[in-house]
Amino acid sequence: MKKNKCAWCLGDPLYEAYHDQEWGVPVRDDQALFEFLVLETFQAGLSWITILRKRENFRRAFDLFDYRKIAGYGEEKIAELLQDPGIIRNRLKVRATVTNAQAFLKVQEEYGSFSNYIWEFVDHSPVKNKVVNYREAPPTSPISDLLSKDLKKRGFKFVGSTVVYAHMQATGMVNDHEITCFRYEEV
Repeated sequence: MKKNKCAWCLGDPLYEAYHDQEWGVPVRDDQALFEFLVLETFQAGLSWITILRKRENFRRAFDLFDYRKIAGYGEEKIAELLQDPGIIRNRLKVRATVTNAQAFLKVQEEYGSFSNYIWEFVDHSPVKNKVVNYREAPPTSPISDLLSKDLKKRGFKFVGSTVVYAHMQATGMVNDHEITCFRYEEV
């Protein structure tokens, strides 16, 4: 029997697998949270499927999203990344990734983990929305506005409210699965 899924993922096996296994599942692991932050940064202005198709290339290029290593990237590594055809070669986004890794480490120092910090914005429990049609899901929320502002204050780049809300959706801070989707109750 075929399961109902959110309409946005239908038709592409990679998209459907991502939807079925990852999207909206609460993430508390700092490494995974950083990976999604980087991917959402690079996704700004592009489609998510474009990023998913390049995800393995991003993992390879950015040392498996080891934020400690990335925080120390110098000009030579940045130049190397800007020559890598497997990723999105946007100078501002590559530099933002290094800056964000440095800011990420500072947040960890202050809160014990990035997870403690970010999940505080939703009282450590996912917000369960009631999305009927994914086209009606909001691109931002008052929480993403607040979180975006706080991240920027801490030195993060490319963390506008829309990017932050997408990060919240991907990491399960908000459940925006359509209410008829089999994952709605599961996550």
